[in-house]
Amino acid sequence: MLYRFQIELSDIDRGVYESLDFRVAQHPSETYPYMLSRVLAYSLAYQEGLEFTPGGLADPEAPALRKIGLQNSLELCIEIGNPSARKLHKATKSAKEVLIFTYKNPEVLLTEIRNGDVHRAQDLKIYSFDPKFLDATGDLIEKNNRWSLLVQQGQLDLTIGDVTLASELKTVKL
Repeated sequence: MLYRFQIELSDIDRGVYESLDFRVAQHPSETYPYMLSRVLAYSLAYQEGLEFTPGGLADPEAPALRKIGLQNSLELCIEIGNPSARKLHKATKSAKEVLIFTYKNPEVLLTEIRNGDVHRAQDLKIYSFDPKFLDATGDLIEKNNRWSLLVQQGQLDLTIGDVTLASELKTVKL
């Protein structure tokens, strides 16, 4: 299924104000929480050149989102859910910055990272979505989506039509 997202982004925390317009294909094996985490991660980390990785979920070695810099270097790698320590090790060796947006229990992810031999593990930036927030958002998703997303002091206010959903974007410490 292909979804269109038009998002008015006001990220006060980062000083980013953009009108985003993009499409996301939901892979047949992809759950709503995963897809919504990809959409929100794109918005919350938005910068010029950020893209959904070609191949998407069909390429298990690729990150969910990435930014390629000059000389084809990997500037930013964004993973969703609870990626393996092996995948994170590879990402931190090749990318300047690695972000993880999880919708799952972050303790499982932290245990995987601590028990794995992850290069530059201390540099990982991990964010956790409230599953109830994602469930409520998933109930409102349509083929064409117009959203307004306000980010202020780690608080997300997502307006879809006449409904506003609020949630904290938790920063998870390693």
